[in-house]
Amino acid sequence: MKRHLILAAALLLTAPYAARAADIVHPSYKAPVYQGPVAASWTGFYLGINGGYGFGTSDWDSPPVSLDPSGGMAGATLGYNWQTGSWVWGLEGDIDWADIKGDTACFGGSCEFKDEWLGTARARIGYAGWNNWLPYVTGGAAFGGLKADNSLSGTTASKTQIGWTAGAGLEWAFRSNWSAKIEYLYADLGSFDCGTACSLVTPDNVSFKVNLVRAGINYRF
Repeated sequence: MKRHLILAAALLLTAPYAARAADIVHPSYKAPVYQGPVAASWTGFYLGINGGYGFGTSDWDSPPVSLDPSGGMAGATLGYNWQTGSWVWGLEGDIDWADIKGDTACFGGSCEFKDEWLGTARARIGYAGWNNWLPYVTGGAAFGGLKADNSLSGTTASKTQIGWTAGAGLEWAFRSNWSAKIEYLYADLGSFDCGTACSLVTPDNVSFKVNLVRAGINYRF
C-alpha cells in the first residue's frame, strides 16, 4: 500500500514537466499570412528610350508615283502620368532619329523619299486594373524631317512637316520604378511642295503617311 502511494505522488509531481516537454517537442505552427502582389503606382514623371520600325506610303503628284518608304528608328521619351483609381491620364513626348526611306524609277531616273527624324507630342489614357499592366490609347501631334528629290534634278527639297498621330499600346511595370512597353502609332504628316527638286512641273506635292511599331523602357521618378 505504501509503495502505491509513493508511485502515485511521483506521477503527480512529474506530470507538469511531461506536458511542458510535449509542447517543446511539438511546437504550434501558423502559416504566414498571404500578401498579394503590390500594384504599381503610375503617377509621376518618367524618362525612357524607344526603338522600332516604320513603314508607310509617299504619294507624288508629278510624276504620279507612289513610294513605300520603310526603315528603323530610335530615340528618347519623356512623359508624366497622373493616376486616379484604376485610370491613368498622361502626356508623353518623344524624338527619334529615323531612317525611313524608299525610291522608285521615274523620268528615267529615281524618285527618292526619306524621313530623317520623327517626333510626337501625345495624350495618353490607360486602365491600370490588371495588377501591373497598363493598356492605353494615345493621340496627338506628329512632326518629321522629310526629304524628297529626283536623281536627275541635282537638288533635294527638305521640309519639317507637322501632322497628327493616334494609336494604342501596352505597358508593364516589372520593378518599382521600371516599366516596358510596346505600341503602335499611325502618323499622317500631310504633304509638301517638292518643286523642281522632284519634277519640272510645279507644284509637285509629296505626302507621307507611316505606321510605327515601337518598344521602349521607361524609368519613373
